[in-house]
Amino acid sequence: MRQIDRYMLGLLTTLFGFFALVLVSVYWINRAVRLFDDLLNDGQTALVVLEFTALTLPIVIATVLPVAAFAATAYGTNRLSNESELVAMQAAGLSPWRLARPVAVFGVMVALMVAVLVHELVPMARARLADRQAEIAENVAAQFLRPGAFQYPARGITLFVRDVAADGRLLDLFIEDRRNPRAAVTYSSEEALVVRTQTGPVLVLLNGMIQTLREDGPGLAVTRFAEFSYDIGALTGGRSERGRDLRDYGTLRLLAPDQALLEATGASAGAARAEAHERIAQPLLSPVAAMLGFATLLIGGFSRFGVWRQVGWAILGLILVQFLSNLAAGQVGRNPGLWPLLYVPALVGGFLSVALLWLAGRARGPKGGAS
Repeated sequence: MRQIDRYMLGLLTTLFGFFALVLVSVYWINRAVRLFDDLLNDGQTALVVLEFTALTLPIVIATVLPVAAFAATAYGTNRLSNESELVAMQAAGLSPWRLARPVAVFGVMVALMVAVLVHELVPMARARLADRQAEIAENVAAQFLRPGAFQYPARGITLFVRDVAADGRLLDLFIEDRRNPRAAVTYSSEEALVVRTQTGPVLVLLNGMIQTLREDGPGLAVTRFAEFSYDIGALTGGRSERGRDLRDYGTLRLLAPDQALLEATGASAGAARAEAHERIAQPLLSPVAAMLGFATLLIGGFSRFGVWRQVGWAILGLILVQFLSNLAAGQVGRNPGLWPLLYVPALVGGFLSVALLWLAGRARGPKGGAS
């Protein structure tokens, strides 16, 4: 019966490649269009846009592969049923458990693909993407510091530099911040320097003052300073104050986070371990999705009208598993100590698949399964 295994596995693999290509293309193009608009508005070249879209590709693939596995299994089982091949296999004595073997192998293959992506390629892509975003943010910040012209790097922000010295010092800097409708803050300094930090570019103002005018306050408050730091990275899309993201690091390092990682991300050790367990649990959804798509369609037997009702139930089962996955991720995000919940959706999906296969076998009565 190994020929049947190879036949079903080949069918599922071919359909999986088709659905994966379609879903990745649609999802990736959707994200690429948003990146295209954002980067071109910042004055970036087409090569930068291409680089950014390529770096998002592993993230997109890891997201859609389980869905592609489900679609391939459901469509392939429906095709086998409509062409009476599934009925012929069952008439030859193959039980639902025996028919599920190539589907399980297919699901494990997809799970290995997802594991390679989420444990290796996606963290590398995210880290590189974060570095490139920081570099572009600094370049954009430098573009805003043109001497002799008023610049508007963000809504409510006005910036003016009289001149730039040969050594890079900004002379006679003026910043007006009106992002808070209840208070207008004006910064002025004789000199300023652009300093690169882990959270993005920072302006270091020297020998200046801060004027704050509040609508509900006593009036104008003036503060003089010898040195003051003003974060311009947030105005140009740089990194947040937390710096690095946990998703930029490898899984093994997250399981045993060191102090450098915790300081770079501003996260706790429990949150780092929870992120690692979420990656470990993510590939488990691929065989679950494949088995749900197969086992649900075995219920009901052959019909000239097809198995579209069973397809609907299979989709509902997949939605339930995904809902539980999102719910578990939300709970663990609030309390990292609950990381075992991340494995519950895969367990629930596996239990549903086993129950459906048992029902399919019981509906046809006891038969000897061929090996």
